[in-house]
Amino acid sequence: MLSTPLGLRPITTTPVLCKICDGPANLYGVVDMNRPCQTAHAHRAPLTGVPIYYRRCADCGFLFTDAFDDWSIEQFKTHIYNDGYEAVDPDYRIKRPTDNAAAVARFWAPHKAGMRVLDFGGGNDVFCTSLRAHGFAEAVTYDPMVPEHAVHPDGKFDLVTCFETLEHVPDPLATIGAMAACVADPGGVFYSTLTQPDDFDSQGMSWWYVAPRNGHISIYTQHALALAWHRFGFKTAPLNSGTHLAFRTLPPEWGLAEAPTPA
Repeated sequence: MLSTPLGLRPITTTPVLCKICDGPANLYGVVDMNRPCQTAHAHRAPLTGVPIYYRRCADCGFLFTDAFDDWSIEQFKTHIYNDGYEAVDPDYRIKRPTDNAAAVARFWAPHKAGMRVLDFGGGNDVFCTSLRAHGFAEAVTYDPMVPEHAVHPDGKFDLVTCFETLEHVPDPLATIGAMAACVADPGGVFYSTLTQPDDFDSQGMSWWYVAPRNGHISIYTQHALALAWHRFGFKTAPLNSGTHLAFRTLPPEWGLAEAPTPA
């Protein structure tokens, strides 16, 4: 069986506790381990014959796989974030972090001289390098997967950013808690992860974002995100289906109304 040498957690048909709300999470569906997001390269991905089973919480709708819960960072690097990863996510090195930095710079430009910014899960530091070039006084990358940026940052930050990271983590509450611990009050977290669409019950496992080859192992609903942040005393508000703002108290100078936490 191919899954044994990969060190995947054995599958069980018994419901497990949801990683967000402790509700019952039954088996929901299965895809091949090499299933990528539907990019121009998706049709080239050969099947591995390794099934990755996902569960969905009956209460909050969180979709996740526990297949990788026993993996080390090195196993993730070997089997997912390896030399072939750029083929299934060609924008992750340069284009996405550069575009994200431009968006953050446009909105927070009036405050850049006095802001401390932390990019959580920032990978190669392209985002923070770009922010510093835009004139931000301090922009720091933290990513435990990248040795040169794996040292936990000191102090609190006015703005914590986290782009396309939460869908990759096997322990979402631990990751959200780690981010929450870095945020000044007032302050905020500007983050992105695509939430399940309104017709997810119809699309199910065919939805393009369910993609273990891309490392997409945690797929949220708005309700699941709200519950997760609430555990740490935060509200979260969707700006659209993919970008969100989490906060205890927003700095008044940002000019953002504190939207209620979605149900």
